[in-house]
Amino acid sequence: MVKTSSERDLIIEKNLGLVHSCARRFIGRGVEYDDLVQAGCVGLIKAVDNFDESRGFLFSTYAVPVILGEIKRVFRDEGTVRVSRSLKDRARKILSIKEQYSAEHGAEPTVSQISVMLGISPEETAQAINAALPVFSLTSADDDEKNSEFDIPSCSYECEISDKIALKQVMNKLDEKDRQLLEYRYFKSMNQTDTARLLGMSQVQVSRREKALLLKLRRQLI
Repeated sequence: MVKTSSERDLIIEKNLGLVHSCARRFIGRGVEYDDLVQAGCVGLIKAVDNFDESRGFLFSTYAVPVILGEIKRVFRDEGTVRVSRSLKDRARKILSIKEQYSAEHGAEPTVSQISVMLGISPEETAQAINAALPVFSLTSADDDEKNSEFDIPSCSYECEISDKIALKQVMNKLDEKDRQLLEYRYFKSMNQTDTARLLGMSQVQVSRREKALLLKLRRQLI
C-alpha cells in the first residue's frame, strides 16, 4: 500500500517509542545514546517504507528487528566498543578515588561509596568502572569460543525484545481493569483470589476473564 508523505510522517512519529525501547537495550556499550537513537530512526524509516500490512503482522513485529539491525551496524562499523570521552573522564576520577581511599583505609571503596563521593547514581558509577575495562571485539572471536556477554545480541534476543514490545502495545489497548488483571496475575505473580479481591470480582470471574483475555492476546499477537 502506497503511503502519502503525511501518512508516512505520522507513522514514523507514532512509533518513535520503538526506537527508544530498542536503543535503551544498548546503553553502557560505549556508544552515545543519541547515536543509538539516530541509527534506530534510520531503521524505523526503512521499516515504515517496506512494511506490508496485508500480511497480517503487527508493525512492531516487523520493525523491531530492522531497528535493531541499524543500531548493531553502528557497533559493526566501529569494530570495537567505543567509550565516550565523558565516561573516560569519569573512569579516571573513580580510579583516583579508589587509589586514595585504599591508601587511607586499606581496602577499596564499594560502588555505593564511590557514587556518593562523585554525587552520581550507583548505576552510572558501575557503567564508568566497566568503561575502564579492556576493550572487547564485537565482531571477531576464536572458533572455539562461544558468544560472550559482550557480543552483539543474537536473533533470539531480537525476538525477545520484539515480543515484549508487541505485548506492551496490545495490552495498552485493553480496558484498565483487564490490564490490571493481567498485570496482577503475570507481572506481580498474584493468585486469582488476591487478584479478585483487589478488582472487586469473584475468583471464578477472574478465572473466566483471564482465559478470555489470554485468548484475545494470543490471536492479536499471531
